[in-house]
Amino acid sequence: MSDVKNLKPADNHIIQINKIRLLDPETNTDDVRSVWIKNGHLIDQPSDFKSVSKTIDGQGKWLVPSLVDLCARLREPGEQQHGTLKSEGQAARANGFLHVVIPPDTKPVLESGALLPGLRQKAYDDGGIFLHVIGALTKGLEGKQPANLAGLKQGKCIAVSNARHSFADNDVLFHTLEYAATLGLTVFFYPEDAVLAQDGCVHDGFMAARQGLAGIPAIAETVALSTQLQMVEATGVRAHFSQLSCAASVDLIAAAKDKKLPVTADVAMHQLYLTDSSIDGFNSAAHVRPPLRSEEDRLGLRAGVAAGIIDAICSHHEPLSATAKMMPFAETQAGISAFDSFMALGIGLVRDGLLSPLELVTQISLIPAAIAGVHQTWKSMGGWLLVDPELQWTLDATEIKSAGKNTPFLGSALTGRVVEVFV
Repeated sequence: MSDVKNLKPADNHIIQINKIRLLDPETNTDDVRSVWIKNGHLIDQPSDFKSVSKTIDGQGKWLVPSLVDLCARLREPGEQQHGTLKSEGQAARANGFLHVVIPPDTKPVLESGALLPGLRQKAYDDGGIFLHVIGALTKGLEGKQPANLAGLKQGKCIAVSNARHSFADNDVLFHTLEYAATLGLTVFFYPEDAVLAQDGCVHDGFMAARQGLAGIPAIAETVALSTQLQMVEATGVRAHFSQLSCAASVDLIAAAKDKKLPVTADVAMHQLYLTDSSIDGFNSAAHVRPPLRSEEDRLGLRAGVAAGIIDAICSHHEPLSATAKMMPFAETQAGISAFDSFMALGIGLVRDGLLSPLELVTQISLIPAAIAGVHQTWKSMGGWLLVDPELQWTLDATEIKSAGKNTPFLGSALTGRVVEVFV
């Protein structure tokens, strides 16, 4: 991040870790060895053993590069009652996310390129993370006319998006994507047809009908996704589709990739574990957008991750205050506080045989860095995580580092955790 000033002084101590399983997707390494870390970077074995200031027994543990999150809401600017760059940045860093991508639907909307350097600097100063900003695709996210995309590019936004806001019509969408394409900007989509979604708050299925809640049908996602993919094909814009929730969406992305369209996709970690059954009893902790869907969808998303059709896994971290989840279900705010459970759930995918350890690390570090266009920053800034994949712990409120305690995994027995961060 060339505009982040006053980096913290380097720690010149060398850390030696013995018998560690090194998982490095940059070099495709999965090997047990001794390693040495200085200033957050792996170095060759020092010639003078006296220069080693700390030795760690790494047996049974993993060493992985810093994580990159393609979607998290840190609640600042505009919603500091739920969290701040300090609270959520520190929570991200403690759980291994040194690079975090935020969407543009803050308050105010992120549509001024001139304001982005200051926001990134504040995230570094307050939270110790590298913030990567998605700028607004249309003015005020109103979907009527393009935002100042050239100014946003000059302000070093990593992409542009209209978040979950709709467009006035497809003509506006088409010409806005043409504009983004001419500037070489990536467009992030969060596919949802507003007309089909209407005032829904959960998946349109048995659980919604049983509890009398308005549903959002899966077709609300796939209709929007189909249209957006056709626009991508027509304009040639580079596109990333974030937080897929339906098995049918995986099929559409697979078909787009078969046609060699410039598209990538991610899924939120909780979508690989939870279904709409989690909302039973009006459990507002499971109120999230896009909604938790059917078991068939969950299995389809998992298959998409295993096959590499879904390129990356994001946290979709959305911290909320306790009061935001206390109203009747439909009136509560959607969101799950996800940083603290992320690594344990990822390791669970390895235990389930869905991914190898190296494949998991690739999908939560290297590939997201490439999608966000921050690979060189990710690589040059370094940062390594010591992970204990067998550590058993319980996610209770005291264990959650985020200001938001809103998670359906609260009280769950988890296995695996980031135990130390070397930066």
